[in-house]
Amino acid sequence: MTQGVVQDKVSAALVGALRLAQQRGLLKLEQLPAVNLEAPKRPEWGDVSSTVAMSLSASERRPPFEIAQIIIDHIEQRDALFNRVEIARPGFLNLTVKRQLWMEVLHEIEAQGAGYGHSQIGQGHRVLVEYVSANPTGPLHVGHGRGAAVGQALVRLLKATGHEVVSEYYINDAGRQMKLLGVSVLARYMEFCGKTVSFPEDGYQGEYIRAVAARVKAENGEALLSLPPVEAEQRSREFAYRELLALIRQDLETFGIAFESWFSEASLLSSGGVDQVLSELKARDLLFDQDGAQWFRSSAFGDEKDRVVRKQEGDYTYLASDIAYHRDKLLRGFDMLVDVWGADHHGYIPRMQAVVQAYGYPKERLRVVLVQMVNLLRGGQKVEMSKRAGEFITLREVMDEVGADAAKFFFLMRDSSTHLDFDLELAKQQSQENPVYYVQYAHARIASLRRVAASRGIDCPLPSQADLDLLQDPDELALIRKLSAFPVVLQASAVELEPHRMAYYLRELAGMLHPFYNKHRILPPAPESEAAVASSTDPAACTSRQHEGVTPGLTAARLALMWSVQQVVRNGLNVLGVSAPEHM
Repeated sequence: MTQGVVQDKVSAALVGALRLAQQRGLLKLEQLPAVNLEAPKRPEWGDVSSTVAMSLSASERRPPFEIAQIIIDHIEQRDALFNRVEIARPGFLNLTVKRQLWMEVLHEIEAQGAGYGHSQIGQGHRVLVEYVSANPTGPLHVGHGRGAAVGQALVRLLKATGHEVVSEYYINDAGRQMKLLGVSVLARYMEFCGKTVSFPEDGYQGEYIRAVAARVKAENGEALLSLPPVEAEQRSREFAYRELLALIRQDLETFGIAFESWFSEASLLSSGGVDQVLSELKARDLLFDQDGAQWFRSSAFGDEKDRVVRKQEGDYTYLASDIAYHRDKLLRGFDMLVDVWGADHHGYIPRMQAVVQAYGYPKERLRVVLVQMVNLLRGGQKVEMSKRAGEFITLREVMDEVGADAAKFFFLMRDSSTHLDFDLELAKQQSQENPVYYVQYAHARIASLRRVAASRGIDCPLPSQADLDLLQDPDELALIRKLSAFPVVLQASAVELEPHRMAYYLRELAGMLHPFYNKHRILPPAPESEAAVASSTDPAACTSRQHEGVTPGLTAARLALMWSVQQVVRNGLNVLGVSAPEHM
């Protein structure tokens, strides 16, 4: 796994030193270790640090300080790579990299552009990411929105790291919930027809059910009243299913999400897919009858107990359909299955891992990402009720109020397995307290800076067109170091299936860019008349920056640095499915 252009060169130098020491018999080294680097806790200790000497101490049977000294003594091109190499007890290697080497980061960003940070570590492995998969019994709520944001980000991160990815929505269009939808809509329809009916105790509430029932009446008049109850309920259910699934598709489209595959649970039942997989399991003695029901021997694969797949009444359980569905996924030849579930499904993981193992695959073939609940706030106060859905807040309501970008970034800025407080008022603020505004403004601010430069006839060069040796300030080098970490963060986000890492990185990068911009003059001072006009039309012209001498060469170098920051912010927002605006 790459660690960044500079870190990769440092790692290669340390591995080369280990190999040379091994060849000279100074280290035994049955095999060369991977050398991972981290940032020292204090900047005066250097740019990068390695604990490789300590990790080898036990196998080499010698003090880590001694091993570290051997490594240092065998680094080839040491003077070309490092300004300073030090050992801190008990055996930390602290390395200060030549400043010219850091400038290669900017050249790498220029060379790769939108592909900077991307890699082929996935080696074309096929991955199916199934997410949202909400029952088509109502509009998407904010919890579904968080799952949608996480799922889309995972798809984009995995694609950016060389995986072949398919996104899929599993439509739960069979079973008890769909029946309840039908009887709920039928009851409201009958009310619209002037009938007094008892609404189902566990039926679906909310204005959206009334709206669907009103459309049923508009299309059918009172014709359903003359039908047998079973047929009237079926007609109501089918109509509601089409309407609500279309609504879900529209909300997802507004949220910027398009699935490559939609898979129907009902198709598994109608095609005999569920019967087939249960027959297969029974033939392998992985299904047994007890107390009038059929059970799957999931305990044979690490589950805490066996599970019912067919009830005494003959109905399938949800597990039966899920077995057939995941069997279908495996037959489609995916190397990894990623399921994004609500955190309340945590206990379901062992039984689905048992299913994967029952079909001869390692349980790791299935990876489940859990998404915790969202607490929706307004100015710190909990939002209790939806106007449309009754018992929950819809994703559409949130998007209408704060926009899809803000909603998506807020959903992604915390580990999905932790609860999230989402403050609607904060998401609308144009301030540094609003994380998405702060990050997007970093991109827009640099775009604005470049527009001001162009309006004054100042060239905005790329790194290869500027004298980067003029970037001498520690703040400039700190920004470049941060840019060098982008590939590491992107890959870790993909490998660990944790998109919040990228959101956190972008917030940190923006948190370095804005103070840098306020502190350091990038463009030379404009004439007073020109500055007055610019400050009234473009925030990039507003400044309290120190009036340091800015030569044309330094201006060019800093503009090249700003271009690089903008490119990385844009790349990071892109893998999260969030836009990078040019104006704000």
